[in-house]
Amino acid sequence: MGFCSNGREESEIYHAQIHLYKHVYNFVSSMALKCAMELGIADAIHGHGEPMSISELASALKLHPSKLSVLHRFMRLLTHNGFFAKTTVASHEGAGGEETVYDLTPPSKLLIRSKSTCLAPIVKGALHSSSIDMWHSSNKWFTEDKELSLYESANGESFWEFLNKTTESDTLNMFHEAMAADSRMFKMALEECKHVFEGLGSLVDVGGGTGAVTSLINELFPHMKCTVFDQPQVVSNLTGSENLNFVGGDMFKSIPSADAVLLKWVLHDWNDELAVKILKNCKDAISGKGKEGKVIIVDIAIDEASDDSELTELKLNYDLVMLTMLNGKERDRNEWEKLIYDAGFSGYDITPICGFKSLIQLYP
Repeated sequence: MGFCSNGREESEIYHAQIHLYKHVYNFVSSMALKCAMELGIADAIHGHGEPMSISELASALKLHPSKLSVLHRFMRLLTHNGFFAKTTVASHEGAGGEETVYDLTPPSKLLIRSKSTCLAPIVKGALHSSSIDMWHSSNKWFTEDKELSLYESANGESFWEFLNKTTESDTLNMFHEAMAADSRMFKMALEECKHVFEGLGSLVDVGGGTGAVTSLINELFPHMKCTVFDQPQVVSNLTGSENLNFVGGDMFKSIPSADAVLLKWVLHDWNDELAVKILKNCKDAISGKGKEGKVIIVDIAIDEASDDSELTELKLNYDLVMLTMLNGKERDRNEWEKLIYDAGFSGYDITPICGFKSLIQLYP
C-alpha cells in the first residue's frame, strides 16, 4: 500500500521513518542496559544510599576521568527508558549551585545483586554474544530446507549441545544462574498460588535445574516429598535434604511418579510433537494419584486480544527467542488446548501470574 496523497503523505512518511528507525536502533537500548548491568550502576547507587551525580558514579565505578561525558550520555538514555530517575539538588560544591543526580527506579532495582529479586543474570544471558551473533545467519536459515533452529543453522550444533559440552562451561553456569534468577521471582507468585500445591504429598519438578523453585515450594510445604528431575550432568553434584532430592534422567523416556509434576519454563523449549511426548510422560507419572493428580505448568500464554501492546510485544519476542534458539514456541490458548488434549488430559485452567507468565493446571 502506498502513502496517502491528500496532504498527509509527507507527515506519514516522517512518522513511518521514526517508527522504522526506532526499531532498527532498539538494540542500542538493550546494549546500554547490558553496560549498566556489567558496570554495576544500580549496585553503586544502592550502596551509596542516596541519588548520585555523574562524577560520584564515575568515582564509585572507578571509571577513567575521560569517560564522564560518556557515562552522562548512557545515563541520559537509560533514564529516558525508565531505568533511572533524574532530579536536581543543591551542589556539594556549595556556592548556591545545583547538580543533576540519578536515583534507582523499580526496573533498575532488579539489577541489584544483593537482592533476591536480582535479574542481572537474565540480562547477561539474553544478551550474550551467542544469542546475538546467530542473527547474522538469518537469511541463510530462511532459505534452508532443514528443520533447524537459527542457532543450529548458524553454529553447526544445537544450543543444548553447545551448553552441555562441559559441565564446567561458563555458558552453562550463566544459563543456570539466569534460570535461578527467574525462579526466585516465582517466590512472590508462590504466595498467590500456594493453594495449587496444598494437599499434595509429592511433587516432581521436571527440568528443575539446581532446585531454586523446588526449594521455595519445599519451604512452604516441608512435609511434601519434592524431587528435582533433570539431566544427570546437571544434578549429579547437588545435595538434597530429607524431603528434597535430586534425580537424573531423561524426561522424554520417563518421569518419576508423584502426586503432581511441575514444568516451569520447559514446554516452550520444544515443538508440539516433543511437548506432547513430555506431557504424556507427565500423565503417566501422576497416574497413581488417579483424578487427584495434576500437572502444573508455568509458561507464557499469548493473548493478543486481552493483553496490552507492551505485554504482547514481550510475549511475541519470547516466542521468537524460543524459535530461533531452540525451535521451541510460546503458545496462545488455542495452541495450549490442542497440546493438552493431544496428550490425553481431560481438562485444564489458565491463570496469569508473575506479570507475564501463566499458571496452567492439567487434570487427567
